Amino acid sequence: MCAGTLFASCDPHVAKERQLSLTHTTLVDNDAYQFFQLVGSKVVYENDYAAYAGGVARSSQAKQLAAKAQEVYGFLVPQLDSLARLKQVDFPIKGAARYAVAVEAQTAVEREKVAGNRVDSDELDEDELTTEHVASVSYSDDAYIHHVQHETAIMKDQLQRMTRNTDKEVRAFAEENQGKVAELFALAGGKEDANAHH
Repeated sequence: MCAGTLFASCDPHVAKERQLSLTHTTLVDNDAYQFFQLVGSKVVYENDYAAYAGGVARSSQAKQLAAKAQEVYGFLVPQLDSLARLKQVDFPIKGAARYAVAVEAQTAVEREKVAGNRVDSDELDEDELTTEHVASVSYSDDAYIHHVQHETAIMKDQLQRMTRNTDKEVRAFAEENQGKVAELFALAGGKEDANAHH
C-alpha cells in the first residue's frame, strides 16, 4: 500500500496538476494569461446570452446576430479550454458568470398569472405555477445588439494582441479565430477604426 502511494505521488502528471492547482504556474506570459482570464470569463456568458436573445428577439437582425454569436462562442469555449489546459492556465470557464434571465421578470409573470386567477401564490403547488420565458424588463433588441458590439470589440482587440504573442500555439489560436470574431463584430454594426492599425 505504501509503495503504491509513493509511486502515485511521484507521477509527473500528478505533480504537474498539483503545481498548477497550488501555485497557479502557467506556461504562458502575463499578456496571454490576462487574455485567458478576460476572454475566458466572457465567452460562456456571451454564449448563454445569445441563446436567450435568440429565443426572445423580435427583430431579424437581433435573431441573426444571436445565432451567429452562439456559433462563434460555442466554437470558442472548447477551443479556449483545450488551449488553456495545454498551457496550464487555470481557466475561468468553470467559475465564469453565466447569463440568467432576471428573476424579477419571471416573478412578475408568476404574479400576473396568480392575479388573473385571483389565487394566493401560497396556496399553489410548484407544479401549478409555471414560469413562462419572457423578455427581461431590461432586454431589448437594440440593447442586445449594442452589447454584442461592445463585448466583441473587446475580444477582437484581445485576439489582435495575441497575434503578436511569443507563444506559437496562442498566436495560431488568435490568427485562426480573429476573422470569426471580426465577422461577428461587423454583423453587430461595429466599424473598424481607421487609426487602429497605426
